[in-house]
Amino acid sequence: MPPPGRLEEGVFRWPKIEDGVMRLSAAELSALLEGLDWRRVHAAQETVVPTQAG
Repeated sequence: MPPPGRLEEGVFRWPKIEDGVMRLSAAELSALLEGLDWRRVHAAQETVVPTQAG
């Protein structure tokens, strides 16, 4: 079964329009175009990797 919000189900969730503009990150746009739930996409968080032990 496709995830909720798929066009095949007759429902499609568009991003909110504010001041006449629809704002999406590159990851959200990619998810939207792939038919995924773009609302579940979150910004990647940078992970700090230690350069040496201790």
